[in-house]
Amino acid sequence: MNRSSRMILIEKLVTENVVASQEQLLRLMEGAGMKCTQATLSRDLRLLGISRGFDRAGNMRYLTQSKRDADAIVMPGREQDAILSMLWARGLLMIKTHPGYAAAVASRIDRSGRFEVAGTVAGDDTILLIPRDDVSTIAVSDCLETIFPGLMERILR
Repeated sequence: MNRSSRMILIEKLVTENVVASQEQLLRLMEGAGMKCTQATLSRDLRLLGISRGFDRAGNMRYLTQSKRDADAIVMPGREQDAILSMLWARGLLMIKTHPGYAAAVASRIDRSGRFEVAGTVAGDDTILLIPRDDVSTIAVSDCLETIFPGLMERILR
């Protein structure tokens, strides 16, 4: 098969499947009757603008540019969908989000004006939430549940 057929197949396989590695993609291609080397596949992925990233479900996978752009949109009021995990350390809460979502989530927390939260510091995919003095972790968790209904249930399952 020629290059254009190979590239069409790659795009189709990446769009229709959750493909986490080049090795997995090579196996899918072989199953479709097309063999190529890892170096050729890597070059084709780069030419197609396909790279690894997180989808809305939090899976690391290859994404086409159009899928990456669609997943990068956080709808106002749905910032909680971007939160992946939370971890308490020395009285501070570390919140992990999908890449690029931390600022939107932190902004929503800050704009809520909740007493329990002194403030947040956001990076690309990480937020440091600083509680006020003498506010318990349970009070902060309840506060986040008020800001993002259903968050704790989703994070803890």
